[in-house]
Amino acid sequence: MTARDLLPHLLQRHPGAKAASLATESKVSLPTMQRMLNDAGGQVVRVGKAGRTCYYLRRPLRGITEDIPIYAIDPVGQAQQAGLLTLLEPNSTLLDVAAMDWPVDKEFELGVWPCGLPYPLQDMRPQGFLGRLFAQSQGSALGVADNPQHWNDNDILHILTHRGIDTSGNLIVGSTALQLWLQTKTAPVNLLAPENVAQAYAALADKVTRQGGAGASAAGEFPKFTALRALTGAQTPHVIVKFSAPDNASTVQRWADLLVCEHLALQAVGSIRGINCAPSRILRHQGRTFLEVERFDRYGLFGRSPLCSLETLEGALLAKTSTDWGNAGELLLSQGWLEPSGVEQLRTLWAYGKLIGNTDMHKGNLSFVPGQVLQVAPVYDMLPMLYAPLAGGEVPTSSFAPGLPTPKERPAWLLASGAALVFWQSAASDQRISAPFREICRQNVGTLATLMGLA
Repeated sequence: MTARDLLPHLLQRHPGAKAASLATESKVSLPTMQRMLNDAGGQVVRVGKAGRTCYYLRRPLRGITEDIPIYAIDPVGQAQQAGLLTLLEPNSTLLDVAAMDWPVDKEFELGVWPCGLPYPLQDMRPQGFLGRLFAQSQGSALGVADNPQHWNDNDILHILTHRGIDTSGNLIVGSTALQLWLQTKTAPVNLLAPENVAQAYAALADKVTRQGGAGASAAGEFPKFTALRALTGAQTPHVIVKFSAPDNASTVQRWADLLVCEHLALQAVGSIRGINCAPSRILRHQGRTFLEVERFDRYGLFGRSPLCSLETLEGALLAKTSTDWGNAGELLLSQGWLEPSGVEQLRTLWAYGKLIGNTDMHKGNLSFVPGQVLQVAPVYDMLPMLYAPLAGGEVPTSSFAPGLPTPKERPAWLLASGAALVFWQSAASDQRISAPFREICRQNVGTLATLMGLA
């Protein structure tokens, strides 16, 4: 086998090598290696300029080796090409994320992502409850597993390029997906009329349950669906709707109570200056409780804005991480990705969550609008999960025992505590919540009021 024949194998073993290293490894002169690299054409991908140029072998996606265009949809619903995604052997990708106006650490300034998909694409994968439903209904047709946990990055990219027209944020991957999205702009749009929304939601909930979503609450999450509804004054008709089961079991009643609590919690935290929350409302029909939350990454029917979770941002931008949202904000501030006001928002949100018994404040439940400086996205999934039914169906009577703040935490804590008290007071008097849980909320009003007197 000649040195020229060995080049693909060499690049597979040494991805990102410079020409001089490849020449030494293959025992040819540097000019010969440079000619070999030039003659390889599109099979070889060059990254960097001048003395920093390094070389990779192009990787196919299910037999296709062309670059994949990445499109961004702006707030008025116009698509622009934002970049080109190139797959590299053995499992890397190339995308100039900085040119898309997303923050990039120096480690990735050349655009090479050595361990899979570029981070702006990571939150686009179908995941959670809706991801599992998608896998069950579409997996076979797409040639992927019917369980998202069994997907690799190639599977996810294949899904996005063929079905990814309504994912989180504003990006669309590939020309096929873009054409599908463009078709939605010319197709008839049927918005749910206000008088039909509750009945339509009940029918959609029944459909989702039949598709395999009945056990979601037992697994510690709400079943949900997406919809388009008409509502005067709304930023967008796009909504995500969580729902309870239609019976009166204690577990079901608790989940229904928590849906109302999430609505009230969003209203209360939205009263804090500088904090935005997703607009929401509660509907009831046929024994079910529905929490409708407006999508804040959508504008009108077709406009969109970018979005990225803290979990994904940390992996791309920070060498160390923190489970505390405020501390994570300080880490982002130290690298210049977040303003001090953003850190204060995160500290306030973290304190608020603790003061309403939210025990599920993971990094996927906090998002940012990307840019050269990150903006904290509106609040979502904020509710007292301390009281969520356990996996076996038991309804907990957990003790609400928030702690006092440190001097550093006190300013944000005081802001948050006032809103948290409003939340507990609202929940204690809201007739949509069951009497036993209203009593728990009433007790928590006293607990928090006492604590505020000591802070």
